[in-house]
Amino acid sequence: MLYLVRHGRTEANAGGRLQGRVDFPIDEVGRAQAAAITSVIGSVDRLVCSPSLRARQTAEVFGIEPEIDERWLEMDYGDFDGMPLADVPRAEWREWITDPDFRPPNGESLREMGVRVYAACDDLLEAARTLDVVVVTHATPIKAAMAWALGVDVGITWRSHVDQASITKVLVRDRGPALNAFNIVPFR
Repeated sequence: MLYLVRHGRTEANAGGRLQGRVDFPIDEVGRAQAAAITSVIGSVDRLVCSPSLRARQTAEVFGIEPEIDERWLEMDYGDFDGMPLADVPRAEWREWITDPDFRPPNGESLREMGVRVYAACDDLLEAARTLDVVVVTHATPIKAAMAWALGVDVGITWRSHVDQASITKVLVRDRGPALNAFNIVPFR
């Protein structure tokens, strides 16, 4: 099974700010959220993690050293990083959520992020057939991994929501990946 875990809450999450490459630690709520994740997943055979501080702090709950993989970093929001979502110019936001090739100034397009996440998923496919593999990452890469599991274009990313410290499960079968559960939230 492939488990995709979003990191626990940070100050930026609580403030409604975009948090791509800005690297805040998880806050007290985020620590409680992270602790609840293991009640759903239990022990794991392999742990992979985004290099961001918030992802690494969340991964600590599993008690094993994670493999750091930069492909699981959050999408690079460029000049919008750290900005309240409500302050993103409306015309640019509209283009961003309708065009997977739109790149925020000095950032990364959804399609570019999808290419790296799809490759990371492909690399974990064989291991997840027989092992419980957990990836601790961010909202947009989890949505891209969901699109990968469904065999559809990364453009569907904006039509889903991933809560903080949520779990998405991808079952790996002989015929390929299948979305098994999406956005399980063990802590409210």
